[in-house]
Amino acid sequence: MKVRFWGVRGSIPVPGRSTNRYGGNTSCVEVSPKTEAPIIIDAGTGIRRLGKQLMEGRFGEGKGKASILISHTHWDHVQGLPFFSPLYRDGNQISIFARQRDTHLEAVFSAQHHAAYFPVPLSAMEAGMSFHELIEGSTFNLGKARVSCARLNHPWTAIAYRVDVDKAAVVYCSDTAPFTDMMLGRAFIAAPHLGTLPPPIRAELDDMRAAVVALARNADLLIYDTQFTPEEYKSRPHWGHSRPDDAIEIARLARVKQLVLFHHAPMRSDDENDAILAKYRGVIRDANDKFELHSAYEGLEIQLGDQ
Repeated sequence: MKVRFWGVRGSIPVPGRSTNRYGGNTSCVEVSPKTEAPIIIDAGTGIRRLGKQLMEGRFGEGKGKASILISHTHWDHVQGLPFFSPLYRDGNQISIFARQRDTHLEAVFSAQHHAAYFPVPLSAMEAGMSFHELIEGSTFNLGKARVSCARLNHPWTAIAYRVDVDKAAVVYCSDTAPFTDMMLGRAFIAAPHLGTLPPPIRAELDDMRAAVVALARNADLLIYDTQFTPEEYKSRPHWGHSRPDDAIEIARLARVKQLVLFHHAPMRSDDENDAILAKYRGVIRDANDKFELHSAYEGLEIQLGDQ
């Protein structure tokens, strides 16, 4: 399979000179099995360009099929869906998967197509759309691909995905806070005072971390949320994002082959991302870690397993 990155930023899109090399679009990753329909993970603004490319093939003829796995429905992970061109072509089949227990999943996506926000209602999309609600621990098949998921530590909750196909596995783990300091649930919590943290909910956090490690066990590629530096995390632990050190810890425990730093902070420049990558490549070299370390940028392609 081939993994391609179409959007690598968190929070908001940030086009501009300082972000040109890594890209300014929000989260979207394409997993292309050798003989199966594409599997798209998250629908940030990066999905717009992906949709344009897909329309050059079977999707442009109304004969395309794709699945979209949504980690959670925060804005930066769904804001590109109304601009996904295959949805506007009759005959295409799009399946959307996400965790959403309290509100029907279709209603969540219909809301951002409300007339107050967007001129085209979801019901006017010409492609066939189906919605599938998940819970953590779910497993299901998409053709020959096996998809598994686990809960992450993020406000309103999010889930990580593992896709096994073509004798390889890729794990997408964004957005999540570390599994050490605080438990995040359905609502944002009040920010702690700078330099302080509330008592951790140890048992639940340990169980959550164990599930994520198990999900990533021996994966060929782990894509992990590293929005914060250690210094930034001290003032924003309640935002639900991790540091490179957290990603490296999970990669070590799970014994993955490659780790990709992902969900870059919107204020972070290309040069700053370069410096972070160089620093942590030094960390894993000094620790004699066996996995490769990359930093996600738009257009990055990684081939895994049977090609």
